[in-house]
Amino acid sequence: MSKSIQSRDDGRPDVNDLEGDNEWTQLAHKHWRTPVKSRKVKNEVIKNDIWDSLENEGFPYLWPGYNDSSTNYQVLLITLIASVKTRERLQVWDVFAADGERFSSLFRRILFMSLDSSLSVTIRTHILSFLISAFQSLDNGLVRRECAPLVSISVWQNLASEATRERKFEQHAPLKKAWRAAARKFDSADETTQAKLRFDRAWLYSLLLDFILRLRESSRGESEQSVSARYTSAKPPPDNLIYCERFLEFLTDLESQLPTRRYVNTLVKDLNLLALISLSPMFKEAENGLFRDLFVLLRHFVHFPIDDNTGIQLSQVQSYEEHSADLARLQRISLKHFKDKLIILALSNYAAIDSRAELEAHLHPLSDAELATLSGLLGFRTTYPLTSKVDVDRAVLMEILLSAHERRKTFREVMRDLSILPTEAALYEPTLLRNEHYNGSRSLAIPKLNLQYLSVGDFLWRSFVLYRCESFFEIRKEMEETVKRLQPQETPHPNKVRFDGFSRMAIAISKPAIIEVAPPKVGHNKPAFVRAEIGLDVSKLAESVRREWESLRQDDVVYLLAVDPTGDARAQTNGHMAHATSRDFGIRYLRVAEVEQVLDDDGRVIRNMPTGLTNGCVARPRVRRLLVTMDTAAYTLDTAQRKEGQPDVYESINLIVRRKGRENNFRKILDTIKTLASSDIPVPDWLQEVFLGYGDPTSATYTRLPNSINQLDFRDTFLDWTHLVTSLPDKSVEPHANDESAMEPPFILHGIASAESEPPRPSKKRRRDDVEVSQPAPKSIKVSTYQPPNNGPYPTDAPKTNQIRFTPIQVQAIMSGTQPGLTVIVGPPGTGKTDVATQIINNIYHDFPSQRTLLVAHSNQALNQLFQKITNLDIDERHLLRLGHGEEDLETDVSYSKHGRVESFLDNRGHYLAEVDRLAANFQAPGAHANSCETAGYFNSVYVVPAWSKFWDCADAGIDVSAIASSFPFHEYFANAPQPLFPPESSIEQIRDIARGCQRHIERIFTELEDIRPFEILRTSRDKANYLLIKEARIIAMTSTHAAIRRQEIADLGFHYDNVIMEEAAQITEIENFIPWALQNPQNGQIPLQRIVLCGDHLQNSPIVQNLAFQQFANLEQSLFLRFVRLGVPTIGLDHQGRARPSIAELYKWRYPKLENLPNVLTEIEYLRANAGFRYEYQFIDVADYKGTGESQPTPHYFQNLGEAEYAVALYQYMRLLGYPASKISILTTYAGQRALIRDVLGHRCAKNRLFGLPRLVTTVDKYQGEQNDYIILSLVRTTRPGYLRDIRRLTVALSRARLGLYVLGRRSVFETCYELREAFFKLFERSNQLLLTMGEMFPADRMLGDEVEGTEMTGVVHLGQYVFEMAKAKIESLKVQGGQLPVVEETPEMMKMDEKDENGVGGEQVEEEEEEEEDADGVE
Repeated sequence: MSKSIQSRDDGRPDVNDLEGDNEWTQLAHKHWRTPVKSRKVKNEVIKNDIWDSLENEGFPYLWPGYNDSSTNYQVLLITLIASVKTRERLQVWDVFAADGERFSSLFRRILFMSLDSSLSVTIRTHILSFLISAFQSLDNGLVRRECAPLVSISVWQNLASEATRERKFEQHAPLKKAWRAAARKFDSADETTQAKLRFDRAWLYSLLLDFILRLRESSRGESEQSVSARYTSAKPPPDNLIYCERFLEFLTDLESQLPTRRYVNTLVKDLNLLALISLSPMFKEAENGLFRDLFVLLRHFVHFPIDDNTGIQLSQVQSYEEHSADLARLQRISLKHFKDKLIILALSNYAAIDSRAELEAHLHPLSDAELATLSGLLGFRTTYPLTSKVDVDRAVLMEILLSAHERRKTFREVMRDLSILPTEAALYEPTLLRNEHYNGSRSLAIPKLNLQYLSVGDFLWRSFVLYRCESFFEIRKEMEETVKRLQPQETPHPNKVRFDGFSRMAIAISKPAIIEVAPPKVGHNKPAFVRAEIGLDVSKLAESVRREWESLRQDDVVYLLAVDPTGDARAQTNGHMAHATSRDFGIRYLRVAEVEQVLDDDGRVIRNMPTGLTNGCVARPRVRRLLVTMDTAAYTLDTAQRKEGQPDVYESINLIVRRKGRENNFRKILDTIKTLASSDIPVPDWLQEVFLGYGDPTSATYTRLPNSINQLDFRDTFLDWTHLVTSLPDKSVEPHANDESAMEPPFILHGIASAESEPPRPSKKRRRDDVEVSQPAPKSIKVSTYQPPNNGPYPTDAPKTNQIRFTPIQVQAIMSGTQPGLTVIVGPPGTGKTDVATQIINNIYHDFPSQRTLLVAHSNQALNQLFQKITNLDIDERHLLRLGHGEEDLETDVSYSKHGRVESFLDNRGHYLAEVDRLAANFQAPGAHANSCETAGYFNSVYVVPAWSKFWDCADAGIDVSAIASSFPFHEYFANAPQPLFPPESSIEQIRDIARGCQRHIERIFTELEDIRPFEILRTSRDKANYLLIKEARIIAMTSTHAAIRRQEIADLGFHYDNVIMEEAAQITEIENFIPWALQNPQNGQIPLQRIVLCGDHLQNSPIVQNLAFQQFANLEQSLFLRFVRLGVPTIGLDHQGRARPSIAELYKWRYPKLENLPNVLTEIEYLRANAGFRYEYQFIDVADYKGTGESQPTPHYFQNLGEAEYAVALYQYMRLLGYPASKISILTTYAGQRALIRDVLGHRCAKNRLFGLPRLVTTVDKYQGEQNDYIILSLVRTTRPGYLRDIRRLTVALSRARLGLYVLGRRSVFETCYELREAFFKLFERSNQLLLTMGEMFPADRMLGDEVEGTEMTGVVHLGQYVFEMAKAKIESLKVQGGQLPVVEETPEMMKMDEKDENGVGGEQVEEEEEEEEDADGVE
């Protein structure tokens, strides 16, 4: 860019670049500042003033604009804009949607320009980036229409011979029909259309030939070289290399999706492209590691074991049979045509000739001409167009034959060989380091997650590779940061290092002692296990830190490092870097171990923390010992190297590092993915095509499934008949013909499936005599009702019922979720998607008593919110189970963990056996009937059942009411029930109903005891807990992480479930979505899932991925929820919010055009009352630089803004002085650095001051998704550019957390210039930039929201701070005069965190600092 604009390291402009006196501002003012009705494109300005300047400076800026008379320069600008916006995850294609014809014209021009050899390589690289974006956006109909003809069967016109096509037709007969249809379409077209079709089928072929030509170009421009010289020539030009890397990315994208792969793969193989690449000088250059890695990725997809026509993945056996068939064909042709020279090859077994070396030795006797003949007989191309300048010599022919017939590793074998435990070599592998600082300038050799996958195995392979890369990246980042904190220094003693710093996550150690090496298992070459002991000096650690080390659990991963004094890491850039090594960061070696036990000073296992006192104080432990198992693969390699004379790795280890539990689960998750890939876990048949991204996206919904249910009991879903009718506005709701009772809930709906079934799709063709079909009449649903059974005479016997009046859309979601199939529920903020999910669970529980449901969420918080609502339903608590450590945070009276449920069963046992004693007293039956569940069962069969039989015989005789009541045999037992048990005025039917209720109450006692009986028999706690999981629990809740960690363990128990309901589905990565479907082993080759319900909001935050390369390039942040939405899977969008004031909801309503308000936010007083002390209920406050400084960045991505931090705290203090409860206020910010700064300011100003205390929470926007509070203070931090808030999803979360008041602190000039954010900030900027306060009000205000009131303007943070100071001073004086007392400090979660920090003592500040930097993913841009 111009020398006048050099503000940021990444080359993007900040707000200062858009103002002032630079050349771009002057150009805009000169040509486009004055508004006009019709604006003409000034081509000479675009060419001379913009294009030439951009071209000279490498295109750091883009200039949009296009019309019918646009020049190529303008088209290229559009191409650049689209590519960059796609990379930044911004909307691109919607801009073109309004004019499809003009977009088609633009796209054709781009295609022609992609083949234009007169354009520079750099320009063609940018065009190729645009095409990559297009082929990754096939979910967009506009783009798909342009891309599909380029990869259709017509490209087979370019195959080497008719025989090649005929072989394909023989393999799959429908291909011939498609080929003939394409030929007829071409023959029947006019000349213009034929020219277009001719270009379409030749475009990719021409692009491939151009790529082949570029492979052989050298930097000297020598085009006529000998073959041997050409394939060993000098380094190609960098621009040409970048283009070829990008082209390999483009080809890989085509090969990795079935619709684009189906015909392209045949063309790629026909051109022998892989062989030509592997022989090219570009491939052999030592510096071109990225190019070689991209080639490996392309080769993986070209040879992926799948039928390109049917999309069916080949099994291991089928893959080998296909390989064997190729070898058999080679042997037959060799025997027939080259018997003298290839007789040994022809007669050898397959295993003897499928290795490259063996095959090359067999083919060596053939001359060049014979090799060419053999290749031709096998169907390989041996001639190329002259323009490609390919000389098919011996090297090329040999490579073609070898690559086609050698045995390649399958993707499963590749996954098996990849280590899931890192070493320093794995962490600093060049392939991973290239991803460190991604900026979009180069391709990356990592797979992408896009719309479609070739197979479930392909999906698992991609997920495994990306998750492994992301995990290793995070580990490397944390290890480097830990070593940096510890400040290793040299000492006078050789091989000794002194640590001058501190980290709670690390302890200096002596070398680990290897105490046992088990011999290898049969068939393995590494030890079965290697056990070591590590001593930890914990004497100087704060108690809280020591307890964290003592709480290490079995299988937790720890890291053993050999650390040297820290060196300086060299600079790294995307694609071309001075490759850093571990030693640059002071890490000589890194090994991984898994914890077996934590032992105390005396070698005893630590289970519980000591509580005893010694001389009045707790004895301070000095040493803890860890028993660990080492990484056996690394140990085997280390041992071999030590025998060769290299240093002993374990002698130099001097540091142990741990990580937080959630981040340290990578090993088990990777192991789970690897196991799933090797076991061929299927997706349910009804979901297979939708999951892979093919076929009809509606095919998995219940309206398209044959097993949809036509009659369902919706119990308490509907509150009354009016609610039922209004909930089904497009249906005719009528009482069932056989039901003459009053229409009161519960309701049974008949004819649901037939009413919702979709009509067959009409033919695209229409005949002349076809008549217009009138709109069908509303489909009818019949409704019947019934009298709910009497469950007993006690108040506790009454069922819990739903009290929520669901909206029609919510009812639609509930009906769909109760049916089999896939349901996708989009829940904007405050629309009650958790309530909908809860009611779905309630309906499934009661309507399908034999089915079991799995609840999954990304976070413990969201899962607990859902689970707590379930506990309030009419669901027996013995059928509920919450797995994972988050159960401790449940706000319930009972424990729902496995062991808590077991204890509850045993506690209930005592209660019910006491009831049996009361029943025995009722019958005056002697004996120990309540001795056990077994004896209680005998008592039931001997005494209770006969008594009921006798009573019902009497009741059926129907003498009179008094006779029936007097014959009731349980009067004494029910003496403690509300009396009279049988009211005198009751009818016979009422008496019978009361008796049935009493019988159900007693039957429930013995049913419960029968369920408890196994817990009497089972002896160990583990057996009891496992029995509970696989037999008793019907609703099981766990986080997606817990599912991934425990998948194998749970599946091996025989766990079975029928339904999966996922909350926060849009925040879960695809693999985390998939694993909960596979927690059970297949039955008859199928996963027996009946229904899957996904609840989420793809317009809010996506899964958090720290590394920008994995986030933007590989699309690892894509959730399955978002992919389903992109694919067009039917979604149910909830459309009424009941969280925020309507005026606050307007701030984000533009993201949800159909969003309306529920009656509660329009009528309840808290929504109508104004915020005391504030002129407005929401306001954007423009915060100027404080003490001459705006944003600051102490470390990379760690942004802070002292002015906004001071303003946020002053605003909080003001609210507290007016009487706002601290628990009703939360402070949010967009960066972890700012969160730390605000906490620091609060700690100094408020924590110890009883006037203020601390707010409920101070956290980042990302961490607060799914939560809400009445009043939100939001700090945006940035003063130069929007930063990561440019992702509108995060801003949507930020603006939708407040119920009653939202006060946004930021820099107006930054956010009003951002195109993507204009809709969000438009309403905020309608009001004053300065905070307006109202005087003389206290919380809660008497003023209504619409009342006019004068506001007092705060001109800045200093003004507000002074005002708050005066208020606090006045309040204290008032309290002194009146003899009052300061209020008790309200305990909030933030206060508890502050107390914990104080308890940490000396290490407290470091503890807080590490927490902030560990969570700094919130601030990654």
